Amino acid sequence: MENFGTNSHQAPAGADLIKDGADQTFMTDVIEPSKDVPVLVDFWAPWCGPCRQLGPTIERAVSKAGGKVKLVKVNIDENPGIAGQLRIQSIPAVIAFKDGQPVDGFMGALPESQVNDFINRMTGEVSEEEVTALVERAQEALDQGDLGGAAQDFATALQMDKDNAEALAGMARVHLAGGDPVQAKAILDNAPETLKSAPAIAAVRASMELAGEAQDAPEVSEAEAAVHRTPDAGTWHALGRARLGAGDMDGAAEALLELIAMDRDYDDAAARQLLLRVFESAGAGSELAKNGRRRLSSILFS
Repeated sequence: MENFGTNSHQAPAGADLIKDGADQTFMTDVIEPSKDVPVLVDFWAPWCGPCRQLGPTIERAVSKAGGKVKLVKVNIDENPGIAGQLRIQSIPAVIAFKDGQPVDGFMGALPESQVNDFINRMTGEVSEEEVTALVERAQEALDQGDLGGAAQDFATALQMDKDNAEALAGMARVHLAGGDPVQAKAILDNAPETLKSAPAIAAVRASMELAGEAQDAPEVSEAEAAVHRTPDAGTWHALGRARLGAGDMDGAAEALLELIAMDRDYDDAAARQLLLRVFESAGAGSELAKNGRRRLSSILFS
């Protein structure tokens, strides 16, 4: 295989892009070139079956990238030093270097489509569909209580698109769910100005405000018992706030709608304003917001 040229980031596919590396030449093979373009280091060994599967796949993917990324293949049997420093414990292992530093990687013989996705992420060439799919998967993980999985996917989406409001809002929601509202607020406060008015960001802020609204609310069981005893506007209001405190936005909306149907001007329409904030927190496109607004309109204009 050929060595890198000094200005090979503009080279055609297959030229000066793939080479065998060694511990002694790691600086010139990887660190220095990575200041111009990402360099992938494939740690492998001749006895490793998955390595033989990944090798041709990653070489094809790098060649297709047309000079936007380079590949250095390191046989760990002959060159154990760098692998040891990077704590490579399983092969094949691919580590991506940018600006002289390891920034990402993967293990195992991934299919070519996933290798291409990895290269696209390293070169900044990602599709909107890829980011959307990651955000959706992260949201599903968050809904299922998998905070670690959600955080990882939201973070990856932000690496691919740092201005993705849904991913940024998702990271804030992960911290809220983990009981760290301070970090959630910091994420929102540090968002680019162009994103601060995005619906997803506004929805998280509304969720944080609602959490404060419910701080001194009664227990849900206590509030439900009060409604059964005396179903008036005050007890329905207390039940709505109690359900908010428990994270039950659907139940909170139901209680507040019952209240408004009973007394639409209760407490200077405070319940109506609280209900609108529940809709905002759920998101304008959510079923809760869409169905709730229809019911609210029916109550107010009947």
